[in-house]
Amino acid sequence: MRHRDFAAFIAPSLIAMFLFIVLPVGSIMVQSLFVEHDQVLVTTKNCGPFGCKEETRVDTQATEKLRREEPLGKFNGLGTYFNRAHLAIAQVGQIFSGNHGFGDIVSRLYDLPFYKALSFTLVYTFLVTPLCMVSGFLVALGVNAIPRMIKGPVIFLSLLPYIITPLLGSLILFWMINTDGVIGATLQLIFNDPELSLKASPVLTWVTLIVYGVWHMTPFAFVVFYAGLQTLPRDTIESAMIDGASRWERIRNVVIPHLLPLATFVALILMMDNFRVFEPIVGFSAAANATSLSFAIYNDLNGQTDQLFGSASATSVLTMIGVIILLLPVLVRTWRDFKGRAR
Repeated sequence: MRHRDFAAFIAPSLIAMFLFIVLPVGSIMVQSLFVEHDQVLVTTKNCGPFGCKEETRVDTQATEKLRREEPLGKFNGLGTYFNRAHLAIAQVGQIFSGNHGFGDIVSRLYDLPFYKALSFTLVYTFLVTPLCMVSGFLVALGVNAIPRMIKGPVIFLSLLPYIITPLLGSLILFWMINTDGVIGATLQLIFNDPELSLKASPVLTWVTLIVYGVWHMTPFAFVVFYAGLQTLPRDTIESAMIDGASRWERIRNVVIPHLLPLATFVALILMMDNFRVFEPIVGFSAAANATSLSFAIYNDLNGQTDQLFGSASATSVLTMIGVIILLLPVLVRTWRDFKGRAR
């Protein structure tokens, strides 16, 4: 293909990437270097029959004028990244410089908002991702082995959790685990504890969110692995059966190696999706016991009197860096495998 034809072919994709990826990411990085303007305060003296007193009030016009003149806000450099709401460099330094045990260090770090959100995000990602992959693989094997007559309804039921809107699904489960819901009431009956609540304990809240995440994302892994099973070489499977290989041996030596590239793809997608966990926290009203980086961004934009664009942008940049760090080992391994096959 000529260079001119190749450029014409790829130009629309490059333009779309620049408009919808590069520009938004660049604007977020720039916004993270600024903070909101302080309100302009004026002091006035009011005198009356009984004397004079000073009053301080917000000069709305001057504040709005300042915001119009400098819409990005006040330049703060990397200060937002290092403050207590984010990396908390000063506070972390004090924690590690003191004579604290490991448990005390973890507890003090968990009290910092960014590290509290990061801890749940990482636990959620590293538990939900492998559990979804294993569950999806097992479901795919099961569906692939059932009679063709009932495969359609079974596949539909298996995909149902993924079809349901995440927020709606989390709300349904939230009502079910309520004290008067079917799950909450059943657990109280089983443990004979009328005060038992899955929403009161941070540990139980984390477990509930992780279980929901596995339930919701397993169908994605299932449908990818099931599609991969349809491409299995029948000759290889039949040869293994003739050689006397058991079902487990066929799965371990034939099926899993064949699906390994798909497993890498599923792992990448699930890690990116799980690292931005947000809807379950809102649906379960679990912000008191579990917050994520995405929820921190939402809270900066909607949970304050003024929208904290600089803080939300800084958290967004740190989230992107976290995703890159998570995906880097998988991407490096994929690249090495590709280079090895190319040779």
